[in-house]
Amino acid sequence: MAPGYLEGLADWPIDRVRAQRDEATEAETGLSYLRRIVQGRLDIVLAELGDRQLGSDPGGLDDLVTRLPEILGDRVHAPGLGRLPALIGPGELAPELTQRVETVLPAGRLDSLREYDDVQLDAVSGALKDLEQSLSSQRRAVFNVLDRLQDELVRRYRTGEATVDSLLR
Repeated sequence: MAPGYLEGLADWPIDRVRAQRDEATEAETGLSYLRRIVQGRLDIVLAELGDRQLGSDPGGLDDLVTRLPEILGDRVHAPGLGRLPALIGPGELAPELTQRVETVLPAGRLDSLREYDDVQLDAVSGALKDLEQSLSSQRRAVFNVLDRLQDELVRRYRTGEATVDSLLR
């Protein structure tokens, strides 16, 4: 969220507060979705690195697909408090963010990680970790905006500046 995004919040019409909250919710949902994609790719890369350390026989695409529930199942419950999503789907994703994900490790390369040498795989792992941290930081910033918008709505309802009837308009 841009600096000044909430400037003058207390003076905004309630419709604008709600619209900005909806916009921020959609942005958070998109960031959350992309973050999970990055985490999934990182999990797959880390599984490949782990296989190499154990000296496991390289498997092909069929082996990878068979192991996906095991590989991706570790992070079903991410650390932190989390929030229930208000939206099911990610909506429109920011092209620059999806491009960053694809630049680090394109989806089409997941089935050919065996072609990477250890140095390349370590570099991809590090880049995915950095990207995940960046997306997490952006999500926290959006959560802060959402909290301020929600606090403003609650304040207006408490003080009588807004009523349930104003939802129907």
